[in-house]
Amino acid sequence: MKIEILDYQPEYAIYFEKINKAWLETYFTIEPIDKYVLENPQEAILDHGGVILFAKSEKDILGAVALKYVEPGIYELTKMGVDSESRGKGIGNQLCAGALLKAKEMGATKVILYSNRVLANAIHIYTKLGFQEVALDTVYKRSDIKMELSLS
Repeated sequence: MKIEILDYQPEYAIYFEKINKAWLETYFTIEPIDKYVLENPQEAILDHGGVILFAKSEKDILGAVALKYVEPGIYELTKMGVDSESRGKGIGNQLCAGALLKAKEMGATKVILYSNRVLANAIHIYTKLGFQEVALDTVYKRSDIKMELSLS
């Protein structure tokens, strides 16, 4: 499947919310921080120096991911989701790889992420791309793993 990684456009905001709420509701619950970020991507991510990327097939948005600015040189890979009918086709891997390329373009020296081990496919993608587990410190109740990747 040919996938194009696209930058945020206001008309894609609904997909960022829909795709991410779907996986969160399947595996966990939507925490207040999730609700805020997903319903207010401009204010929560973009206005603070972050980016949101989308995976698009010929006609459909199939996935989304955000890079949230943490501090100079450090971004958090967050809210990566793929439409349930499109999972298992390598889209998550392409989204994550696209986000890492974007992070490098933005001058990032490190990308961090918070996840949960129940999301084995996501953890596999992160590990394959070079992320390593580090000590956990998180604002997400569901997280039981923190990973980081040095880009320098």
